[in-house]
Amino acid sequence: MLDLLLVGLGVMLALALVGGLVYLYVQDVRQEKHAVLRNFPLVGHLRYFFETLGEYFRQYFFLGDRDEMPFDRATRSWVYRMAKNEGGIIGFGSTYRIHTPGALIFVNAPFPVLDEEKQATPALAIGEDYCRTPFIGRSLVNISAMSFGAISQPAVRALSHGAAAAGCWLDTGEGGLSPYHLEGGCDIIFQIGTAKYGVRDGNGELSDERLRELAAQASVRAFEIKLSQGAKPGKGGVLPGNKVTPEIARIRGISEGRDSLSPNRHRDIANIDELLDQVEHVRAITGKPVGVKTAIGGERFIKELTAAVAHRGLQAAPDFLTIDGGEGGSGAAPQALADHMALSIDEALPLVVDALLANGLRERIRIIAAGQLVTPARVAWALATGADFINTARGFMFSLGCIQALRCHTNTCPTGVTTHDPRLQRGLVVEDKATRVASYCRNMNKEIEMIAHSCGLRHARELHREHVRIVQPSGQSIALDRLHPYPGTSPRNQSAAATMASRSSP
Repeated sequence: MLDLLLVGLGVMLALALVGGLVYLYVQDVRQEKHAVLRNFPLVGHLRYFFETLGEYFRQYFFLGDRDEMPFDRATRSWVYRMAKNEGGIIGFGSTYRIHTPGALIFVNAPFPVLDEEKQATPALAIGEDYCRTPFIGRSLVNISAMSFGAISQPAVRALSHGAAAAGCWLDTGEGGLSPYHLEGGCDIIFQIGTAKYGVRDGNGELSDERLRELAAQASVRAFEIKLSQGAKPGKGGVLPGNKVTPEIARIRGISEGRDSLSPNRHRDIANIDELLDQVEHVRAITGKPVGVKTAIGGERFIKELTAAVAHRGLQAAPDFLTIDGGEGGSGAAPQALADHMALSIDEALPLVVDALLANGLRERIRIIAAGQLVTPARVAWALATGADFINTARGFMFSLGCIQALRCHTNTCPTGVTTHDPRLQRGLVVEDKATRVASYCRNMNKEIEMIAHSCGLRHARELHREHVRIVQPSGQSIALDRLHPYPGTSPRNQSAAATMASRSSP
């Protein structure tokens, strides 16, 4: 009897399978959207299946350690080791392509500094003499803007606790201030995006009352007016509706379950003078430093900014500029903008630094650089070029466990970093990842200082352009101070060397 039941069950399953295949065959033949399926019913599905798997096969089997984009496996592995405190030591030799155009080479000193000659890298004040409550930046490396919504609740919590342990700041991104940003007690830079999330009134306009409430939070150290970011200049933030939970909607002041689309610019800021008006207004209301974040498309912005500050006076200047390179990342961005809009940080940073030097504003305005600066060598280059601090988002995402699955915009992130699916968030254990965030930050600062010491310098703020060489298409390298010479002297500003040296003074 049992045998007959099993045979009957097998026949039923076979018939169901055949029936399903026949149904799928008919569907493939009759549909008009996919030519492959119409011409090759059933078999054509294999093409889409392997196309889906191809991304993962390339990542793990076919691409070399230095081939993958946007971050290759060697870079990601280095970040993972730093986050796990496993050290940055390698054996046999480097796979870094030292002859490739753009490769970084640091000028080692014949007599590097001894341990007893080393100094701690000095902290720098932001907004000193120009606001009621200046902010002291302690870490060279800090956490770049990532909104709660774009990243998950446990990710924000881990970043907050890790930043507090390491002594770096955490930028909120344009999604507003959540309880999870405050949980760890770290220093926070509140970003004011084009939609004014978290600081908007009932009409979506900037609310002075909300600014005062935020400024009353001791952890909120500064405010950043976001004009644009490197991944999508000219396009506001995009948070798909499937990631707009009731909590996120409440924090941002928007509708639950609907796409959260920021305007492509601030409606009340249409020129440089209106931007500086807003900087002064927010600083007067909050009493804290106010900066501007932007990607750079050419010389126009910085020329207009320096000219306006020269006309209005130093009190009108932003306390800091966050310069994001066109290679910057985002949870969701149009590919046309991500691929082709805005200068790389390699070109944008020296352009901005030189403009401030030439106009005597370098000591007034601190510079924060961002754009794939996830390794100590890239950070050391930015410091040598003229940056005061570095922000990185994806470096800290890797420390949280990100595997570069490229699913940030789909709410299906397999490591729980950029998803609001509780099942997937479960993989991100806050206590463990907070420790890794702190370790990555500490080890980054440590290895940046190691590079400086190898250049014969007491600390990392003594890095200048003459300490870096850039490989050219010919295969030969050229000193960075020849590739990007410091501006000439004038009665209005000190020499570039003296200015840069003063930046490194305790």
